[in-house]
Amino acid sequence: MIITSDKPYTKQQIEKLKEQFDVYIKTVIDVDRKVCSAGCDRHFDSEQVLLKQDSKQESIWGGGVDLETKMIDFNSFINIRPGQDNRSNEIQNSKVRDKYEKLTKFFFQKLYGEK
Repeated sequence: MIITSDKPYTKQQIEKLKEQFDVYIKTVIDVDRKVCSAGCDRHFDSEQVLLKQDSKQESIWGGGVDLETKMIDFNSFINIRPGQDNRSNEIQNSKVRDKYEKLTKFFFQKLYGEK
């Protein structure tokens, strides 16, 4: 189930988001508008949701969060963008990566215990 939000996910929403992979949630975040679309089977699906909500392609990045280890990853095929000097699945720009990590912790503060 995909849930798109500009607010932190509730405990109940996180339970629904983890239905796809049990201990891992794929996330796609518009790092400029601060909107997260999560719970997708493929990052492309959440990317399309954000594009339909007026997000700009250059602001949308993919990754995920491991619910057991609380590790955040920055890996998605949607991140491959030679035009933005990102030639890897990984988010290579440290500023974008930092924004993505902070926003992931914001959206999943029930997991990280942050406010």
